[in-house]
Amino acid sequence: LKHKFGTYWNQTETYEALKVYIQMNMDGLKDAVIKMLAGESEKINTGTFENDMTSFATKDDVLTLLVHLGYLTYDSETEEVSIPNREVSKEYLNAISTMDWDEVSKSSQKLLESLWNMNGAAVADGIDKAHNEISILRYNDENSLSCTINLAFYSAREYYSIVRELPTGKGFADVCFIPRVSHL
Repeated sequence: LKHKFGTYWNQTETYEALKVYIQMNMDGLKDAVIKMLAGESEKINTGTFENDMTSFATKDDVLTLLVHLGYLTYDSETEEVSIPNREVSKEYLNAISTMDWDEVSKSSQKLLESLWNMNGAAVADGIDKAHNEISILRYNDENSLSCTINLAFYSAREYYSIVRELPTGKGFADVCFIPRVSHL
């Protein structure tokens, strides 16, 4: 009636429920969530899930439950999960912003502001800190670089479309930040 559209899925469940599952941090769960926040997928075994909301033996059980709750999407061909879209991704950010995950929630906005201010030293330092704080990453690996940049600049998703492996005419750009059109 009012011709206004918005995202209301996130108002059907509180991010506190998501936070409870993420805080379990069993079996490398935190690293898996960080990897997915950076746009990657995580391989899981859904066969161990007991189909309830209380019996969790592995990280795969928690991730499978998050698929059932709509917080993750599952690709049956690759047996991988990922965060399905920007709306759900914001719910993860809401959940971790109240947790002790400083490497994602607080430093990302500060790093983005350093980039806007063309403070190269602060940007380099921020990316280095993001890389060192995430145990799943290795040096000299293109996927690690992409994951680090996507995670370090997580808050940039509000202002930019982040495209990985964008054709440039003479190869591919590893990560591109394309400004979003403002609809004021």
